[in-house]
Amino acid sequence: MKQIIAGFTAALVGLTTALGGSALACEPGIPLRNKTSSGNADATATLPLKLRPQPRTPIIIGQNASESANQATRELSAEVNTVVEGNNAFAFDLYNKLRNQQGNLFFSPYSISTALAMTYAGARGPTATEMAKVLHFTKEPENLHSSFATLIARLISSNPQGYQLSIANRLWGQKGYGFSDAFLKTSQNNYGAGLEQVDFAGATEQARRTINSWVAKKTQNKIENLIEQSILTSNTKLVLTNAIYFKGAWASQFSPKDTKQEAFSVTATQQVKVPMMYQEAAVPFADLEELQLLELPYADSDISMVILLPKKANGVTQLEQQLTPENLQKWLSSVREGGNVKIWLPKFKVDSAIELSDVLSSMGMEIAFSKTADFSGISPKKELSISKVIHKTFVDVNELGTEAAATTGVLMARGGSGQFRADHPFLFLIRDNRSESILFVGRMVNPLE
Repeated sequence: MKQIIAGFTAALVGLTTALGGSALACEPGIPLRNKTSSGNADATATLPLKLRPQPRTPIIIGQNASESANQATRELSAEVNTVVEGNNAFAFDLYNKLRNQQGNLFFSPYSISTALAMTYAGARGPTATEMAKVLHFTKEPENLHSSFATLIARLISSNPQGYQLSIANRLWGQKGYGFSDAFLKTSQNNYGAGLEQVDFAGATEQARRTINSWVAKKTQNKIENLIEQSILTSNTKLVLTNAIYFKGAWASQFSPKDTKQEAFSVTATQQVKVPMMYQEAAVPFADLEELQLLELPYADSDISMVILLPKKANGVTQLEQQLTPENLQKWLSSVREGGNVKIWLPKFKVDSAIELSDVLSSMGMEIAFSKTADFSGISPKKELSISKVIHKTFVDVNELGTEAAATTGVLMARGGSGQFRADHPFLFLIRDNRSESILFVGRMVNPLE
């Protein structure tokens, strides 16, 4: 019987915190050697020492130690930048597929990429080729996974005072079955994903509760039921989980006393009354031909929320069609800092769940979900295929900050004072400014939903 790799991704996001998580379920291989439940089996706020990237300094004749170290740093930076660029390209490809659904939208492309990258470590042949193309993995597997490890270390390496960012990965394997030692080593060394044995075959519900409890803990209880009943079966042999949690206070907070009930245009003909926050602050701002861009940094400024507001009340669909990595970079490069900006932004929460199997298949990753899938890097039996990829997200945006667990010509770019009134549908991203990684992407259509 063809065995199952089930995939799940959970992400939580909000104005003071963001969370995310991912899981994938797979099948057998070689005897399990990791401890059943070790305290350092997953990576949270601090990576284990073995996960911290070790400098790889090439020996260059005539080059001193300092120059060698600098070159090694540049090489590491180039490798990570390639992974970030690929992840961001995948983020916009995925958004282009998801944007046709109605209403609010929110997901964590970083969480999804990470969960699928762990799965990709066991893919072979055409299965791996398709996955690499869809996910924009351009590096050789060994360099790809080590670059993910470096990126994770960079994201959580600082000790910020104004926000919390934690990333955790874990494998959940059927007890009594075996997995490839090389796969387990790759998962542990690069993703901090230790293995915990559970019994999908004999105690499916208990396994589900154990995994859901772990996800809830890592997302500060924002995502409590990632895997619903009947998702896991006796054929499930391995679940891969990723959780990302972010909670940040605005560098310049909104005062609750300035929040008023105001009109928000859901469509050209429909308005609703929403709690509209207000402040005047010196923040990065751009006024372009067809949209305005506002960057709201969180304390310490390592991470920001970028809001893209179309000039037209019904212009969000047109803006979505223009959303590409190149255009985002072009819009961001037009930002100026200077005078204060008057800001109106609605309070909102989004709680969503998306099953991504069909979406990923339509993007070109078909074999991984079929009977011909080759995940022999996980188990030499070639009995694995992905059954589901489930992504859950939550975001809460308020006066204090955010909590989350997920070609326009530059004709009128300006700095200095301005007005930014988000009283109609807009797009938003939560972005790590150090690596330029897009952690979460969303669309706000109706703050009351």
